Amino acid sequence: MSRTVRLLIATAAIAPAIACAQAPFDTGDWIVRVRGTYLQSANKDSTGLGLSINDKVLPELDITRFLTPNLATELVLTYPQKQTISAGGTPIGSLKHLPPVLTLQYHLTGLPVRPYAGVGVNWTHFSDVHFDAATTQALQPSIKNNSFGAALQAGVDVPLAGGWLINADAKWVQIRTDVRSAGVKVGSFKVDPWLLSLGAGYRF
Repeated sequence: MSRTVRLLIATAAIAPAIACAQAPFDTGDWIVRVRGTYLQSANKDSTGLGLSINDKVLPELDITRFLTPNLATELVLTYPQKQTISAGGTPIGSLKHLPPVLTLQYHLTGLPVRPYAGVGVNWTHFSDVHFDAATTQALQPSIKNNSFGAALQAGVDVPLAGGWLINADAKWVQIRTDVRSAGVKVGSFKVDPWLLSLGAGYRF
C-alpha cells in the first residue's frame, strides 16, 4: 500500500474524532469577550500646532454574533475615554471620546485556533472638550464633535474547555476631526489609532 493511500486512510479514520472535538466550540452563535486594549494614536495634525493625544490602556466589551459558521458581526464597546490634548508636547487641554466599532468578520474553522479578519465602520463622539485658559484666550479653539470612518481588524480565538477562550486582536480605526480657531477651520487632526487587545471570552 502506498504512503499516500495510508495517509488518506489514517486521515479518514481520525476525522470524526476531530470533528467531535471541535463541535462544542463551533456551535455557539454568540461570543462575549472582555479585553484590555492599548490605544496607540497616529497623531497626524495639519494645523501646524503639533497636536497629539496620549496613548493609553482601556477596557473593551465585545459582542460577536455568528450569522453562519464562518461569518459574524462584532460590536466593540467601551465607556467614554478621557485623554490629554497636547501641542508640541505641552498639555493644553483634555477631551473624552466614545469610539464604538462594528465589523463584519470571516472566521476560519476546523483548526486548533480560530483566526478571523474583519472590516467595518467606526463612529466616535467627542465630548467634554476643555482647553486651558491661555490656549482659549489666544486661539478660541474647538473641534468637530463626531467622526465616521473605516475599521480593519484581525485576530485569533484560542478555544479552551467548556466554551471559554482566550483572544488576541488588532484593529486600525479611522478617527478624524476638524480643528477650528474662532469658528474658522484651520486644519484637521487624525487620531487613526491602532487598538491592540488581549482578553478572554465565552462562546454560547
